[in-house]
Amino acid sequence: MTLLRRHFLRLAAGAVALPAAARFAFAQSYPARPVRVLVGYPPGSGPDIAARLTGQWLSDRLGQPFVVENRPGAGSNLAAEAVVRAPADGHTLLLTASANASNAALYDNLSFNFIRDIAPVGGIYRAPFVMEVHPSVPAKTVPEFIAYAKANPGKINMASSGNGTLPHVAGELFKMLTGVDMVHVPYRGGAPALVDLLGGRVQVRFGVVTESIEHIKAGRLRALAVTTAARSDVLPDVPTVGEFVPGYEASAWTGIGAPRNTSADIIDTLNKTMNAGLSDPKLKNQFAGLGATVFVGSPADFGKYIADETEKWAKVVKFAGIKPD
Repeated sequence: MTLLRRHFLRLAAGAVALPAAARFAFAQSYPARPVRVLVGYPPGSGPDIAARLTGQWLSDRLGQPFVVENRPGAGSNLAAEAVVRAPADGHTLLLTASANASNAALYDNLSFNFIRDIAPVGGIYRAPFVMEVHPSVPAKTVPEFIAYAKANPGKINMASSGNGTLPHVAGELFKMLTGVDMVHVPYRGGAPALVDLLGGRVQVRFGVVTESIEHIKAGRLRALAVTTAARSDVLPDVPTVGEFVPGYEASAWTGIGAPRNTSADIIDTLNKTMNAGLSDPKLKNQFAGLGATVFVGSPADFGKYIADETEKWAKVVKFAGIKPD
């Protein structure tokens, strides 16, 4: 009985060890060829820069090129759909971003379900918007702005970089939580919206910090608050909206996703390598230069974050009745 038991234990130990060895060998062989990272935004955009910085780190550590492919269009849905349809072998990845969470409610006829069809790998960065006003607006704080807006319903024009974009839904979230009545004025991008804000043709904008910071420092715009849960290192003296409006938070964020059914070993390899990069001071400083903070966590952490964001923005889209152009 003792010999039989020992033989069984040796066989059982071997049965456990072989899959572990196989998993190790598989992890060591990935990636076997260049990896495509699809980005649903044009070159030079925040998500594009995130993909290139992260892709270079992954290339250097994993021994194969991570090649960024820009596929803008349909609010980033073209890139997402291409990755959904790609083989689940880790050689086609998606630069995920804030729009993927809001698009689920914005678009009625998507051919995919983002949460179901894209496996979360990990976050890259989160960045605030800044709630900024033209100096002609008498409010110097968020409470003063809310009071001014309620005293002048429908008379304040809120610029955004386009219908259904994150700056737009960030403004609509503010309206939903405060009950103010502002007129949304969509532009084709952040630059023309900023020009009209500087000219006083619109009064308020939830804008990208890096686009506005020099104008804020020069007094051409007034920063009332940043939209993230914590204050921004770029504007350390500017409070958060949430300090005055409980429950308010809006972040621009990016991360990496893969087709569903991608091996857990591949996702784990990518996640650990990304997190090592995001903990590296040089890469952290590069993202800080974009006004962003690194977004480190497990695939499960990132998946929960995406689910929470999707739920939040669905409520805002329904409240505001937003439809894509």
